[in-house]
Amino acid sequence: MGDIAKGVLGGAWTLLVGWILPTALNLSVFFFAVAPSLHHIDLAQRLWPSSKVNTAVLLLTVSLLLGLVVSAVQTLLYRLLEGYVLWPATAYDARCRSHRQTKRDLRDRLALLRLEGREREGGLPPEAARQLADLRASPRIARAARRDRLRTSAQRALLQERLIRYPIDDDQVAPTRLGNAIRRLEEYGYDRFRLDTQVLWGELTGTAPEQVRRHEELARASVDFFIALLYGHAAVAAAALAALASGDADRPALLTTAAVLVALIPLWYRSAVTATDEWAAAVRALVNVGRKPLAESLGLALPSELAAERTMWTLVSRLSRLPYHERAAALDPYRADPQPPLVWPPVPPPTPPRPGS
Repeated sequence: MGDIAKGVLGGAWTLLVGWILPTALNLSVFFFAVAPSLHHIDLAQRLWPSSKVNTAVLLLTVSLLLGLVVSAVQTLLYRLLEGYVLWPATAYDARCRSHRQTKRDLRDRLALLRLEGREREGGLPPEAARQLADLRASPRIARAARRDRLRTSAQRALLQERLIRYPIDDDQVAPTRLGNAIRRLEEYGYDRFRLDTQVLWGELTGTAPEQVRRHEELARASVDFFIALLYGHAAVAAAALAALASGDADRPALLTTAAVLVALIPLWYRSAVTATDEWAAAVRALVNVGRKPLAESLGLALPSELAAERTMWTLVSRLSRLPYHERAAALDPYRADPQPPLVWPPVPPPTPPRPGS
């Protein structure tokens, strides 16, 4: 019973922090900054609470209901910010090309700094020297290198941080920074082990150690918080601008509210992108630690060789994603030996009583 309560409360905590709390914050801004300009409307007068206690109850109730609704449509909200929904094809392709170029530039800038450091330490082999000359000859990289050489070690580490927020495969690059930051964690299992976490996510999280799975949920909740805050700010700012049309609107308050909220939206977006770093670390731990219990739960034995393991997970992912085909029998060599049935020793018959006893 205690384990059940712990699981329910754990799921409620991520829902509370990720969606209900930011919804309550946005509604509070609406209640205190926008709603006073709507009091003259008959519907608002009838619905508005008559006391502070009733106002708090209304705020809590609406926050809970809207938080649940926003959580239910979170996939759509994420995909819009990732660039997968409502993006014209031309804009999608242009932004993907731009991010691929940014990724290449970051990689080349870091390579230039690394090669120059090796050159100062004692020379380079011919191939590395040619690579260094090519990088120095690039006008784009040369301009950035002049600034990069003035950076401290910590500032150069930020360049590496920006680079690792991109997926390794250029074909997986998304049109937005958030899309790329999330795509790199979705790509990790497949790139390292050919374990398609998008297909086997339910099985992986169902068999992973509790502490690792909980870490992933909490890390995801941090990103959810900023996503909900961002959308809520946009909705309240739109409501503030729409309220300007009312006759008794407090125009300075509404304009200030809309301006502040719109100015904060890029901050929450950047915060969401940064928060994916912890989420990516949690998913990495989930894949690294959860592969063995996942294989065991599927009746498979984890191979000792990495190449064989990659082949095994390719077959498992394909079997889960595609209809059954005879080629799935290639998974048989990876199946664990069945345990022999437990045989109890025979029970000796009872000894008959002796005559006359």
